[in-house]
Amino acid sequence: MLEGLDEDVREHIARETQDNIERGMAPEEARYTAMRRFGNVTRVKEETREVWSVVWLEQLWQDIGYGLRVLRKSPGFSAVAILTLALGIGANTAIFSLIDAVMLRSLPVENPSQLVLLQWGARNSPNVHGYQSAGDCANDMRLGAKNPGGCSFSEPMFREIAESNIFSGTAAFANTGRLNLTGNGPATVINGQLVSGDFFHTMGLKAASGRLIDTTDDTPSAAPVAILNYGYWQSAFGGSRDVVGRTIELNNVPFTIVGVAEQRFTGITPGSDYDVWLPLSDAQRITDTMRWRNRQGDVSYWWLTIIGRLKPETQLAQAQAPVSGLFRNEMLHGAVALFHEGGVAGTPPPMPSAPAGGNVAIGMSAVPQRAPGAGPVQITAGGPPPSAGNKPVIMAAPQEAVPAGGPRGPQTAEGPKTLSTAADNPEITLAPAQSGLTGGRTRYSNPLYVLMLVVGIILLIACANVAGLMLARAAARQKEMAVRLALGAGRTRIVRQLLTESVMLSVMGGALGILFAYWGAHAILSFVSSNQPRPLGFATGVDLRVLGFTVAISLLTGILFGIAPTFRSARVDLTPALKEGEGSGAKSGPATGKWFSIGNALVVAQVALAIVVLVGAGLLVRTLQNLRSVDVGFDSHNILIFGIDPTLIGYKGPQADSLYRDLQGRLAETPGVKAASYSMMPLLSNGLMITSFHWPGTPQDQESQADVLDVGPNFFETMRIPFLIGRGFSASDFKLSAANDGSSPTSAPTPVIVNQAFVEKYLGKENPLGKQFGQAEASADEPARPGFEIIGVVRDAKYNDLRRDIHAMMYMPQGFGGATFELRTAADPQAILPAVREVVAQVSTNLPLFDVKTQSEQIDRLLFQERLVARLSGFFALLALVLACVGLYGLLSYEVSRRTREIGIRMALGAQPEGVLKLVLRQGIVLAVVGAAVGIGVALGVTRYLASMLYNVHASDPVTIASVAILLTLVALAACYIPARRATRVDPMVALRHE
Repeated sequence: MLEGLDEDVREHIARETQDNIERGMAPEEARYTAMRRFGNVTRVKEETREVWSVVWLEQLWQDIGYGLRVLRKSPGFSAVAILTLALGIGANTAIFSLIDAVMLRSLPVENPSQLVLLQWGARNSPNVHGYQSAGDCANDMRLGAKNPGGCSFSEPMFREIAESNIFSGTAAFANTGRLNLTGNGPATVINGQLVSGDFFHTMGLKAASGRLIDTTDDTPSAAPVAILNYGYWQSAFGGSRDVVGRTIELNNVPFTIVGVAEQRFTGITPGSDYDVWLPLSDAQRITDTMRWRNRQGDVSYWWLTIIGRLKPETQLAQAQAPVSGLFRNEMLHGAVALFHEGGVAGTPPPMPSAPAGGNVAIGMSAVPQRAPGAGPVQITAGGPPPSAGNKPVIMAAPQEAVPAGGPRGPQTAEGPKTLSTAADNPEITLAPAQSGLTGGRTRYSNPLYVLMLVVGIILLIACANVAGLMLARAAARQKEMAVRLALGAGRTRIVRQLLTESVMLSVMGGALGILFAYWGAHAILSFVSSNQPRPLGFATGVDLRVLGFTVAISLLTGILFGIAPTFRSARVDLTPALKEGEGSGAKSGPATGKWFSIGNALVVAQVALAIVVLVGAGLLVRTLQNLRSVDVGFDSHNILIFGIDPTLIGYKGPQADSLYRDLQGRLAETPGVKAASYSMMPLLSNGLMITSFHWPGTPQDQESQADVLDVGPNFFETMRIPFLIGRGFSASDFKLSAANDGSSPTSAPTPVIVNQAFVEKYLGKENPLGKQFGQAEASADEPARPGFEIIGVVRDAKYNDLRRDIHAMMYMPQGFGGATFELRTAADPQAILPAVREVVAQVSTNLPLFDVKTQSEQIDRLLFQERLVARLSGFFALLALVLACVGLYGLLSYEVSRRTREIGIRMALGAQPEGVLKLVLRQGIVLAVVGAAVGIGVALGVTRYLASMLYNVHASDPVTIASVAILLTLVALAACYIPARRATRVDPMVALRHE
């Protein structure tokens, strides 16, 4: 191609020469005139070549080769720049890889964009007597909630929607709660999910082995079948193909394993990780009759999450109208018998004593006392407990005596009532399943977004740091740029060359950053996994999206930090630069009047950004310290806790109570155990139970509330919660409580123990001992209830969470459902675990332990989010501080090098080393102080968004801000001292000969 260009040029000049000769010119004059008219041949060739794409690639390759040689000549500069960028890019890639796994990954099904989640909403809560959610989506069924909503529906509603043919496929699912598995070695507790027969087909999933559940399996007459999770198949069954056809027992019910789900699928909800899937029709077989409450035909028991797959070419709005119409018709025109005004749909069957395994939905009761055999309402504060695994979240169905604005519509206590009224405007909205199913995302989203902001600031600091280094290097290369410009290089060409060098640095930093990101993400995941009772449930790792993010951020970073040095080099003044001495790459005059130079501005920006990160990290670390220093009200050291649930293997109420008492006695006699007891759930496990009752002297329709926890004998002695007055529970108290929980309660009130907050709220200075409350008269559906009697008062103790204030609380004798045992040990609690397992095995070989941990580990899990954010933000704050101080050190080192001649003259004229030291230190400290002032101002505006994550510390806490400012000043002083000390050692004679 180049040869053809030369030939075209020669031919053009020859024709022009011949034309000139024909006009009468001499041959030499004719050729000279033709050459002059054509112009500079070399320049014409260059301009022609520039329009060829291959030339652009050739020049790029030349720029890359030259850039590599330049970087190789400055190994120190290159290493510092690449390492700085690698830290910034690696931190961003590590956090983004986690955000990608938790928030951005597509659901592990075929064509997830076609899946929609059904969500209901209304102006007031529906009149349901049971509502169960597993935390798959956002639910708001709080008492008195405005515009409540959720994604749980009744089974009849699901069947009606499925038969309407609105979607190409309709699936429903719900949690099984804990399942006791036998038939594969020692008994274990696993988590399962109930799915409709069309679930796997609607999801577009295939079997890794065997087959999946289909519609023929989801019938009451079908034989019970189970599908294994791929990971569970590998870990529990060794990946054996012979597993298909084997029989296992779940809660004493035989199930035939018919297949294994494909590897990518652990659950449709983000963060879920189920061991087994069962047909929806088998729910009644594995659930206690009292807990089941015939929900399969109950329109007022909402417990299923529904997913639909849109038909081809059907828009979301087109499907939403008919499905919302079905829902509205059922809510407004379905006749359902309800309680009296302020009651609930129908007559709720007796509630279970406890949500053992989480496999229970709560109900509402118009009676201010527990229903026969009923336990208190269980709710969770702030979402599902960290240790709950895949247990359902139990949402309290609202109990409104008279809704705001008076009674709703024409409903009367005498006639049938509907689930809702027209004024409530009940409707269904369809949300993309990708965004509607939140699951575990809600737990990790806030920390991840905060950390992404932090690492973004780290990257800005790294860019500013490298930009400062590049500016200093550009000043040293001014003579080189001037020579290149004088020889005819275009400024655009130089800009492209310098930007190529910047991008090369960032790409190298990005490549090294991927290694840092892999290490960092692995470290974070290890920390997270160590604080989880089950696998994380998110598919983590570096995929194409993460790699694309790294490439994009590397290119953007290279351009960002390279712009200022590049254009500064391209604007060099030729004459002064060419006259500059060989030994100086920049003017060596004083820096007077240059406080607002780009280099100083970059240092100020680095310090300001570091202050923002340091203040935020300081607030989060103080929050963790404050939470750890909270007085929990009991001794949390040397306590081993573990759960058992005999109801899963068929134990009834009295049998379970007998087993607990027997096991408590055996454990208390175990060597190394100082005391033993049990309770419905462990303290500080993020589980919360609340009960309502009528307090004497208040209006009959007014209900009071208190936290409640069922406990076993010696609970307060084991936990070391001191009695202030009264006594503990005796054996007769447990018998009386069990009798009152039955269908034929006695006339004697149930004994309870209350805390100080209960006394202060309801009794004041009145003597609490012997006080009775919560009595209820007999009704058509319920016998008379004897209420409660206070037999003791104990010290206040934290119940479910360290952040929640202590509320009025009552402790009751436990005799039903699952239980968590608490053992106080003389030494390390984990050391006696083998002996504990042996004792439990002596009582029952089919009774596995679950959630085994110490009370200290329980508190650490409760503080998991705070610990994770505090550790990472502290690490990143330290990194920001180091980078900012390195930037300050680099600037001052450059200034000392640039002003060597000036410093030499000063010392030759009599300046003392102390004066030179102060001269350099003053510049660094002023920059640090200005940066700190700017950073504090920015931090005051940014940290207020952390308010929801803080505890007992204000977002503008002066102690934290002052501590950070002092720390930065000390570190900045150390960074300034090294170049300042070097300046005092300048030899005047050497400096004067420098030029």
